[in-house]
Amino acid sequence: MYRTNTCGELSLADVNKKVILSGWIQKSRDLGGMTFIDLRDRYGITQLVFDMDTNEDLCKKARKLGREYVIKVKGTVAERSNKNKNLATGDIEIIVEAIEILNASQVPPFTIEENTDGGEELRMKYRYLDLRRKPLKENLLLRHKLSMAVRNFLSDNDFVEIETPYLIKSTPEGARDFVVPSRMNRGEFYALPQSPQTFKQLLMISGYDRYFQLVKCFRDEDLRADRQPEFTQIDCEMSFVERDDVLDVFERMTKHVFSKLKGVELGDFPKMKYDDAMRLYGSDKPDIRFGMTFVELNDVAKGKGFKIFDEAELVVGINVEGAGSYSRKQLDKLTEFVRRPQVGAKGLVYVKYNDDGSFKSSIDKFYSQDDLQQWAGLFGAKAGDLMLVLSGDKDATRKALNELRLEMGERLGLRKKDVFKPLWVVDFPLLEWDDENQRYHAMHHPFTSPKKEETSLLESSPAEVHAEAYDLVINGVEIGGGSIRIHDRELQSKMFKALGFSEEEAREQFGFLMNAFEYGAPPHGGIAFGFDRLAALLGGSESIRDFIAFPKNNRGQDVMISSPSTISAEQLDELGLEIKKNNDSEQGE
Repeated sequence: MYRTNTCGELSLADVNKKVILSGWIQKSRDLGGMTFIDLRDRYGITQLVFDMDTNEDLCKKARKLGREYVIKVKGTVAERSNKNKNLATGDIEIIVEAIEILNASQVPPFTIEENTDGGEELRMKYRYLDLRRKPLKENLLLRHKLSMAVRNFLSDNDFVEIETPYLIKSTPEGARDFVVPSRMNRGEFYALPQSPQTFKQLLMISGYDRYFQLVKCFRDEDLRADRQPEFTQIDCEMSFVERDDVLDVFERMTKHVFSKLKGVELGDFPKMKYDDAMRLYGSDKPDIRFGMTFVELNDVAKGKGFKIFDEAELVVGINVEGAGSYSRKQLDKLTEFVRRPQVGAKGLVYVKYNDDGSFKSSIDKFYSQDDLQQWAGLFGAKAGDLMLVLSGDKDATRKALNELRLEMGERLGLRKKDVFKPLWVVDFPLLEWDDENQRYHAMHHPFTSPKKEETSLLESSPAEVHAEAYDLVINGVEIGGGSIRIHDRELQSKMFKALGFSEEEAREQFGFLMNAFEYGAPPHGGIAFGFDRLAALLGGSESIRDFIAFPKNNRGQDVMISSPSTISAEQLDELGLEIKKNNDSEQGE
């Protein structure tokens, strides 16, 4: 027997009990005639005691053990004299009577403690060691609890979990596919799914009216903190539903998850149109934990001789309550922030609303006190506030002001991690224009249904058509997105035409779905949640990596197993592939 108990369960109720524990040595301390070892397993830490006076040989053996040795001990539970309130087992210790080394360990390349000294790349290389640390262990346990809460809720609401294929057909829409060569069909390729979209629609046609799947998806795109080349979705679809039917179910699921895992009771899920989100926040995923909504100033800011404003497509700003006391140094730092390449603004205009009712701005030369009073009226500003204004091209300026708004929210402590504000963003544009390719792309995907009352505009004015699409946003993070789908062959054909598909291309790529529509496709819609993002949000992190057991780095590499890697010439030959050298670099063909 390796253990009678875990390292996280013993208490004062177990005093004088004979136990066997196994685990890893967290650390050891030699204090004269006594040696103390912290023994760790998945469940916690228990202190072991070795006494030189009662068993000298055993104590000497313990002193030779290093960090991360795997050991088994037998002993008796005793009450600690110096209790540790930070440990679940902090009231007791084990007086060790026998010890067995199950496996030795090299000195770890970084300390395996909550606050480690290892850099990210080093910890990624030794991920199996990093996963021993308490923060990552708690993250993965949270992920497990999230999956169980989701599965239980959906199963209780008549959803059926059905697996869909991982080797599918490549399609040109969306992000780049990861492709897999077929050995048995030379010159042909599978793609790894970016989403099970068409398969879940086929399941609706098959009569499985409530489907879900915790599914791995793959996108060959540039990476950042909230993106990985492979990620997990809570993928769902429902038949005989309209938009609000879907929103109701997944509001309830989200409330269930937050209540179960965080003890947080979420309030209302307001709805905001996409156009309003962009106008008021400059983002389709606004953080509504705080105000600072945008105020457009074109009517009052132009025509006063300030060339920068006069030539701008948009003049827009935010009011920062209580920040009128900002120093020139603080304002200069804000100007530096908006000029960063990631933000992209050329400069920043500020207006301080002084306590005496006067105004001080960076544009006093062009605007009178009466002018600035008019601005304050539009902002709803009061004495002690600070108005911050950007100008330029409409889309770029709104994007930059969104970044400034979030930065101010961060600096003022308004983006509280223990406050959760959900929001449905609805009525997205159906299509968006791609200047580079001179064609429309689907803002969500090609199977999203246009709003019924705008269907007639699809051929004549496609840019004016809105989608029956919706995103769930919490604290400025897009948690999930979905839509009501097209279930009519004729309408789907019009959609493909608007996207620039020829009839032949549409038939080649999606003929199987179009044919299925001929056999009684029910009205249906669905949603997909970013499982990794939801776990990170619940865990209070902006990065999804620490909630994935074995993630890739920002170059899409697994440095632990050295992946991706080259394959042998024999494998390439079997697949009908070859490597061509080009300018001393190897490229696959």
